Amino acid sequence: MEKKQAAESNDEIDLGRLFGLLMDHKWLIVAITGFFTLLGLLNAMLTTPVYQADSLIEIEARRNSGNPVQDIGGLFGGGQPQSTSEIQILQSRYVLGQAANQANLPLTVTPNKLPIIGDFIIRHNIKRPDFAQGWSSVWAGESVNLTRFVIPGEWIGNAFTLKSTGSDSYELLRNDKTILTGRVGELAQSRDGNVEVRVMDLNASKGAEFTVVKHSDLSVINSLRSRFTVTEEGRSGTGILNLTLTSTNPQKAEDSLREITQVYLTQNIERQSAEAEKSLEFLRQQAPEVRQKLAEAENKLNNYRVNQDSVDLTQETQSVLSRLVDIDSQLNQLKFDEADLSRRFTKNHPAYQALLEKEQQLRNDKKQLQKRVDNLPETQQEVLRLQRDVNVTQGIYVQLLNKMQEMNIAKAGAIGNVRIIDKAIVQPSPIKPRKTLIVLLAFIIGLVVSIVTVLIRGMMNKGIESPDQLEDMGMPVYASIPLSTEQSRLVKRVRTRQKRGGTSVDIGILAARDPADMSVEAVRGLRTSLHFAMLEAPNARIMITGPSPGIGKSFVTANLAAVCAQAQQKVLVIDGDMRKGHLHHAFQGPSDGGLSDLLSQKMTVEQVVRSGGIEGLDYISRGMAPPNPAELLMSERFTRLLEWADQHYDLVIIDTPPVLAVTDASIVGKQVGTTMLIARFGQNPPKEIEQAWRRLEQNGIEVRGCILNAVERTASMRYGGGYDNYQYSYR
Repeated sequence: MEKKQAAESNDEIDLGRLFGLLMDHKWLIVAITGFFTLLGLLNAMLTTPVYQADSLIEIEARRNSGNPVQDIGGLFGGGQPQSTSEIQILQSRYVLGQAANQANLPLTVTPNKLPIIGDFIIRHNIKRPDFAQGWSSVWAGESVNLTRFVIPGEWIGNAFTLKSTGSDSYELLRNDKTILTGRVGELAQSRDGNVEVRVMDLNASKGAEFTVVKHSDLSVINSLRSRFTVTEEGRSGTGILNLTLTSTNPQKAEDSLREITQVYLTQNIERQSAEAEKSLEFLRQQAPEVRQKLAEAENKLNNYRVNQDSVDLTQETQSVLSRLVDIDSQLNQLKFDEADLSRRFTKNHPAYQALLEKEQQLRNDKKQLQKRVDNLPETQQEVLRLQRDVNVTQGIYVQLLNKMQEMNIAKAGAIGNVRIIDKAIVQPSPIKPRKTLIVLLAFIIGLVVSIVTVLIRGMMNKGIESPDQLEDMGMPVYASIPLSTEQSRLVKRVRTRQKRGGTSVDIGILAARDPADMSVEAVRGLRTSLHFAMLEAPNARIMITGPSPGIGKSFVTANLAAVCAQAQQKVLVIDGDMRKGHLHHAFQGPSDGGLSDLLSQKMTVEQVVRSGGIEGLDYISRGMAPPNPAELLMSERFTRLLEWADQHYDLVIIDTPPVLAVTDASIVGKQVGTTMLIARFGQNPPKEIEQAWRRLEQNGIEVRGCILNAVERTASMRYGGGYDNYQYSYR
């Protein structure tokens, strides 16, 4: 039969086969998924939890404290809360630095814990067992209270080890060198006096160690800032700020956030008081000058009255005077306001422009009144002028005194514009790790990884999975031998020098141990097929070969010989693999004294032929491994052996090495009438089988057909339509 070309591979995805692959490897999927889930569970249990403290504060609009700037600025929206700027102040180094120092964050004392499980032990209150006495690791219930730790500046950021040496004694080490020793409650100093330590409480077993580090202010601030967040609640401009701080220590998170809010509140009050102090300082500078001007104005008025014999003002002049005094008072007040505004705003600011407009209007009114004054008699004009100076200056002085009193009251009663709504408190449940989510993600990742692994393995496995694939290549399939579970009991690992870890060999014949096994039944079907195939063969010799090792050639050879012997045939089995043949294990005999010894004329035929344990079945082992097995097979002695076997046996079956590995099979195939090629299910790809078939044909050997060995009833083949579901169902 002329061999057909191999069928082209189908590029379409066989969803049924993929589903079957997953079903075939369901326990692998379960194992990988379970492994990842277990890792996720361990991660969730062993990861140190992170707690969050939160606080809520309100930034109110600034109250009118009597500050002239605020009086005018409030008319233009200057009292609205500045949330953005306050957030920046909260996150400033000034606030965080003071809070860190008050919470004693620069000094960290960390217990030396067991790797991986140390946090778990402390969190779950596992006390130190007896066998762990003397260990440097710290267990639950062990702590140290370090109240003073002074070191040179160049050692800031370096790690020190505080080691318990007894119930009330300790030593401080740096780079495994003792710096000082001390007792609980006492101040301990190093010899040079550069290091001072005071431990007020030590509750740790002897040998327990704690790592002590004094951090720089900047590193503490950066660490605190990375864990501290400020967000504005609701829409922008509400002035409600939510403060959160995370830490692995819940008490430290709460204390640190409380200190931040207190420092921020204090600086806000101080800022309000400072504004009042600046205004008060300005008024104090003006008061002496105004008082001096008032005294001068009064003296001038009194002197003029004495000189003019007490000139009195008419009612009309009194009205003009009152109006002029009122305008001058307002102008003087605007001067104070302008002086204060000039320190805060430019002249283009709306508040500044409003003040200038009001000042210009008052000056215009003053000009109108001045025209009326010019029409009065000269003595009335002079008295009016002097009286006006006295009244205006007196009003200014009284106003200054009132403002100074108001500023003193504002300074003493400054309360700021910040109100703490919710005090800092830590939430009872940690925000990290989210155990349920971690375990769920680990389960999903494990499931995906396992499925992808199975699918990739299935796609990369190009081995033959059905007789149809061989038939499509034009290779007749004489038998499909299912994988036998009983046969696995007849297989063991044998160490070899050629293959590290050994190789699997048969230590018995399945046809003799369990004749009813389905694999043996398939071999009987092969025997029947070969009976008809050999009717036209020139001799009763059969060669069993394959493209690669480990595909079950010896299993098929031994069991085929056994079922033929059970059918009253006299069978001789020859192990033609003189390199690594292990057919003798199946007959439970030694390898020595076999084919190589016969062909090298060390032994006779009668000496190498042994009984196979079944009536009518004999075998010849491989013998000692020769240096030239191919040359021995090409010798005349091998031909004479086969001729002798034809005379004494009904059937001769020869097990040969792989076709693609060595040339032994091609040499033996020249002298046999029937050649069978074995392919293992899922192991030998079609191209490899095709190459072996072609190699034999190139050497003039006609291959009768193929035997598909170790066929598994897989879900991938069942759902993918690889072979009929009923082929193993009949018993």
